[in-house]
Parts: sequence; structure tokens; C-alpha cells
Amino acid sequence: MEPVPGSAPCVPPSPGCLTPGHSALLSALPLSPDALRFDEDDDLEVFSKDVTLNDGQSFSPLMLASPSSMINQVKFEDEPEVRDLFITVDEPESHITAIETFITYRIATKTTRSQFDSSEFEVRRRYQDFLWLKSRLEEAHPTLIIPPLPEKFIVKGMVERFNEDFIETRRKALHKFLSRIADHPTLTFNEDFRIFLTAQAWELTSHKKQGPGLLSRMGQTLRAVASSVRGVKNRPEEFTELAEYVDTFGQKISVLDKVSQRIHKEQKDYYEEMKEYGPIYTLWSASEEDLVEPLRGVAGCIDKCCKVTEALNGQLSSDLIPIIHEYVLYSETLSGVLRRRDLIQAELDAKVDALVNRKADKEALKEEIEKLEDKVECANNALKADWERWTKNMRTDVKAAFVSMADSRISHYEQCLATWESFLSSQSYDEQFDAEEDGS
Repeated sequence: MEPVPGSAPCVPPSPGCLTPGHSALLSALPLSPDALRFDEDDDLEVFSKDVTLNDGQSFSPLMLASPSSMINQVKFEDEPEVRDLFITVDEPESHITAIETFITYRIATKTTRSQFDSSEFEVRRRYQDFLWLKSRLEEAHPTLIIPPLPEKFIVKGMVERFNEDFIETRRKALHKFLSRIADHPTLTFNEDFRIFLTAQAWELTSHKKQGPGLLSRMGQTLRAVASSVRGVKNRPEEFTELAEYVDTFGQKISVLDKVSQRIHKEQKDYYEEMKEYGPIYTLWSASEEDLVEPLRGVAGCIDKCCKVTEALNGQLSSDLIPIIHEYVLYSETLSGVLRRRDLIQAELDAKVDALVNRKADKEALKEEIEKLEDKVECANNALKADWERWTKNMRTDVKAAFVSMADSRISHYEQCLATWESFLSSQSYDEQFDAEEDGS
């Protein structure tokens, strides 16, 4: 039986949601008080109305990302082998108007699902559209873990907002965002997601106007604030433990993110120094007739190691850092999901208190309490099932990133070692040859 599109499913609780493995992960990365004492660089969101592109032209199409999707509406733990929804995000284009400059991306979709009017769709979306989709998913599925979006813009020393590297990094992140939604057994059937993939720009604009108004959103925010101030009396212990885990996970992954960024910067600086270091030996060889060969040999070794270091830096920036930063954003998402779960719990607690104090009609309150109890149970079950799925994916992603990092490091050192060993062997042979000549 398929759930109603756009509704949060009530999934039976998954046993062992908070397993001993969680505790193992918490203890695997010891966190000292000093570990968090880093300089904080505020992430700034910039939406420029005056910025122009370097060349004033649209960006050329970038490399297509691999499509990814999966479906399963009933059980989160099932992974179907047949995929029927493929999405790619590519071809960023710049748009310059009288009041702003922005980038849009092509969203290409191929599917065999019956709820789609066609098998192929192609639309263009800007970052604000992705933000709208994420907010709609959170509204429709408050206790499901919605994939995070990349920040709008992070300024660290005024990075060029329309730099092609930045655009490509964002394209990859947006592709992963849609792919993770397509892979999710419930989110993939959300009606707003379908409209996002298929509607033309004017249709999407019209659909956005049908969402909750400003006063409604303000009311939700006020209720959330009131809930956080009031607290939750009857939160199940497992969700308290989960909140503690998320807090610790967020701290540790944030430390890893900052350290990884610093290492990457230091390695880039090291690479730039190496590019200047090798040619010095070549210039020196021009004035040292007796040292020409060893000096040129050293210069050649440095040049080879420089190229290997550049490849290592590329793998670090493309394989490890994006995964770590994505899970920094996921930790913030998880905290938001737990707050929304607590909000539902707080509504129930308030009604129970009103019933005890007889502040309203008892029969009407009992009926509301029964509905809220069902809502809380459904929310709890959905969160536990999604948490189990997220944990499995997180461990797979992080493990793969660490293995890739280890492989790239080993390859880097092996190639550098082989380069210098070859140089030493050549020098040993030359010394032996010179000695034999002197003896003769």
C-alpha cells in the first residue's frame, strides 16, 4: 500500500535504533576541551545586486554528474535494485538583470513512474528554488531527516562569488541534495519534489504562492520558541540520548571540518612553494659544471613530487572535505528534526496539563489528546526509522571517504619515495663509475 504523497508515514518502530555502535562512534573520536578552541570564521550569506561576471558571459556546461535514485515507500531498510528516477544537475548559467546577478542550473530528470506525465523533464532552477523545496519538505515531513543544502555563500577573505570552482562545488552539492531525496523511500514521492522537477519557471512561481503565508510561518516560529522555553516533560529517554549523541557528533565533525580545511590550505601553500623550489636547482646547475647532473636530478624529483602533491590536494578537496562538511550540515539538520519532534511532544503535554487542570471541556480535550498521541507516536516511529537509515548511510559515506584518503596518501608517499630512491640509485652508480675510472 502506498502512502499519500506529501504526507509523513507512520512507520513501525525499528528495534535497536540506538545501538551500542552509537556509543562506539562517540568514543572513537576523543574530544578534549582544547580541541574546540579554534578561531570562528562567521559564514556570511551574500546576495549581490551589483556583482558582474569576470567576462560577462554565461558559464560553459560543466561535467555531468552520475544520476542516482531509488524508491521504497513502505520500509526504510529495503534497498530496491531497480531504480526508476534519475536526476542530474548540470550546465550552470549566469543571469544578469537590472537588480541582481544569479546562477541557474539545469535539472534533467528521467523516470518511468506513473505519477509523472512524461518520462523526461528538463527545467532550470536557481538556489532560492532549492531553499523553497527544502522548507516544503521540512514542513510536510517534520521528523524526517531532510538532506542539507550547501550554504548560500561562505566568505573567507572575500572569495569570488562567481568563481568557476565555487560554481562547480555548488553544482555537485545541489546534485547530491536531489539525489539523496530521490534515494529516500518517502521524500522521493513528495508532491512538491515532483513539481520542482517538472514545472516550468512560471508554474513553480505560481505553486510557491500556494504555500503558507508569512503570518502562518510566524505562528509556527512562535510556537517553536515557546516550546523550547517551556521544555518537554515526557520526552522518551531514547530521544534524550539521541540528542546528546547529535550534540557530540556535531562538535567532533565540526573540529574535523576545520582541521581538514586548514590542512588543505597548508598543502596548497606547500605545493606553491615546491613549484618555485625546483627551478632554483635548474638555474644553479648552469653555473656549476661539476654538479650539473645531481642538481638537475634534484630539480626533476621535486617537479615529480610537486605533481603528485597537486593530485593529493585535488583528492582531498573532492573526496574528503565535501563529505565531512556535508555531515557538519547534517548535524544541524538533526538538531532541527529533534526540536520539531519536541514541539509535537510539547503540544501533547500542554493538552494533558489542561485536562488535569480542567481548563477546558474535558471531552473535547480527550479527543484532541488522542489525536496528538497518534501524531507523536507516528512522528517518533518515523524519526527512529529514518535515524537508522541515516546512521547506516553516514557510516558508509565516512568510511569510504577515509579509505579513499588513506589510499591517496599511500599512493602519494609511494610515488615520492620511488622518485627519490631512483635519484639515489643514479647517484650511487655515478660515484661507482667515477671511482672505477680513477682506479684505472
